[in-house]
Amino acid sequence: MAILPIIWAPDPRLKVVSETVETVDGRVRRLMDDMLDTMYAEPGVGLSAIQVGVPRRVVVADAARQGGEPRPLRLVNPAIAAASDETAVYEEGCLSLPEHFAEIERPAEIDVTYIDETGEERSLRAGGLLARCIQHELDHLEGLLFVDRLSAVRRGIILRKLAKQKRARLRESA
Repeated sequence: MAILPIIWAPDPRLKVVSETVETVDGRVRRLMDDMLDTMYAEPGVGLSAIQVGVPRRVVVADAARQGGEPRPLRLVNPAIAAASDETAVYEEGCLSLPEHFAEIERPAEIDVTYIDETGEERSLRAGGLLARCIQHELDHLEGLLFVDRLSAVRRGIILRKLAKQKRARLRESA
């Protein structure tokens, strides 16, 4: 397995709408395994393929409690089939926006359809952190970041700080 480089915002690649996966084959399974290794190394609870530069509709997640038994979830072509009217506000962060967090309101529960790593169609009802994580990652597949759900002023502040962090990181590595 491999740890993949994560794209940091602001980067135009994160605004790309991801393409549907036609077949779950060895390359897609290897991508999901590498994405899980990358997510665990950061550490995070979710990662979309676009965040590692692959514009395909692939997401991995693991909302198991820290220190608990891992429960990796691999989703290909995930889609929200239904969402609760009840919403929840929760502070979100993102591996593509390191060290930046904001409270975001989303549906509290969702029903998701997807294809698993074996090519089987599945459905899942999710609540709590898992529902939040899946919705966040599905936004990535549509070219949206959690900061896109904030006011223009707040979004601009965060993106300017990230651009500055990126420049500093590039200078350090040069």
